[in-house]
Amino acid sequence: MSRIVYVNGEFVPEEEAKISVFDRGFLFADGVYEVTSVLDGKLIDFDGHAKRLERSLSELEMDAPVTMEELLDIHRELVARNEVNEGLVYLQVTRGAADRDFAYPEGAAPSLVLFTQSKSLAEAPAAETGIRVISIPDARWGRRDIKTVQLLYPSMGKMMAKAAGVDDAWMVEDGAVTEGTSNNAYIVTQDGTIVTRHLGTEILHGITRAAVLRFAREAQMKVEERSFTLEEAKAAKEAFITSASTFVMPVVELDGDTIGDGAPGPVATRLREIYLEESRAKAV
Repeated sequence: MSRIVYVNGEFVPEEEAKISVFDRGFLFADGVYEVTSVLDGKLIDFDGHAKRLERSLSELEMDAPVTMEELLDIHRELVARNEVNEGLVYLQVTRGAADRDFAYPEGAAPSLVLFTQSKSLAEAPAAETGIRVISIPDARWGRRDIKTVQLLYPSMGKMMAKAAGVDDAWMVEDGAVTEGTSNNAYIVTQDGTIVTRHLGTEILHGITRAAVLRFAREAQMKVEERSFTLEEAKAAKEAFITSASTFVMPVVELDGDTIGDGAPGPVATRLREIYLEESRAKAV
């Protein structure tokens, strides 16, 4: 049985889903996206994703195809139609279809596509063992705070990690870690301080990042939002990443060097527990 997907106002079987070859998402990567997690059939932090979507659209002077209330209804309908108990809802908005021209077209209607992916998130085996990462240069464009569909370099980074026999890559710019290929990066110093890159145009303003930092502060954990180097990371007590699909995931190795004792640490483990508990309680 095929999935039901949403394309520009219609719920259709995935085999029947079509988008114009002149869509600017296809021709120019002129589009933005969001990924919302589903646990127990409910959406995790939908409001956060909706607000970031509005910001991304505004930064690119792109019209919203539907209201955020309508978008919530579409998400819920897709989850119900595909009987998703645990997994993800992916949405993509592009500037729409128009004859190929670098300049933004006038009057083009934005395209909206959504689909679901059923997968296990809460009981991920990697959360018990931790993941291994390598460092790579950050060769992306400068506006990483906009969640665009320009994901070729992150994909290349994933492949570099795969070729190295590890799980992911941390990107480095001017000697400091920016973020992972699809996640925000953190270390825990020897005195127990959680350190993660400060917000700016250099990184994505992660929705999971915001929630985890809030939970950490509520749990009386010390947090510093600043740059950190690879050397600091290798000397750290713990490290971890956050994203909508991994929640809080421990990192136990960087460039072949063991971080801490090579196992998930208590800070990352506790934050994952808190995140799952709090997110499930507030899911919609």
